[in-house]
Amino acid sequence: MEVKSLEIEEVKIAVPRRFGDERGFFEQLYHQREYIQGGIDGQFVQFNWSRSRKGVLRGLHYQLANPQAKLITVVRGAIFDVAVDIRKGSPTFGKWVGAELSEENGEQLFIPEGFAHGFNVLSDTVDLIYQCSRFYAPGDEYGIQWNDPDLGIQWPEVGDEPIVSDKDKANPTLSAQSERKLPSYGGK
Repeated sequence: MEVKSLEIEEVKIAVPRRFGDERGFFEQLYHQREYIQGGIDGQFVQFNWSRSRKGVLRGLHYQLANPQAKLITVVRGAIFDVAVDIRKGSPTFGKWVGAELSEENGEQLFIPEGFAHGFNVLSDTVDLIYQCSRFYAPGDEYGIQWNDPDLGIQWPEVGDEPIVSDKDKANPTLSAQSERKLPSYGGK
């Protein structure tokens, strides 16, 4: 397995080995020891499956009292996946990184706690699995506006009217989000 850090060092791309022949392929989506050796130290307790269609944009989501690290894997289709550092006091606060994840490239995105997460769908349909380090906690859901001009996320293939939930449309910009609703860098 190969692990690469992105411009924000804590966010990583993992590329599991894929073994293929004329019958198809085999790929180990997660092997704890290998991921820890690659700098991805997460105990994943919940696995989620999400399906979306072209034009859908989800996010930017995060949890505060029960922050979740996530490992995102696309098993069908393609997305542009984004992590935004929203940790107060972080040297990369308000910065974002993105990567195209697809069934073809087999890349995974590791997003640590303290980051907001979102994606837009690039294929007709996408199925993705995301492993989470903590259980989902209803009532501990927060968000940042997907098109926050201060963040300047370069969403590919979004167009003028992406399909966004009413809840996501109501998210504040990062600068308008209450500081008490943002995580702190280094747990401070």
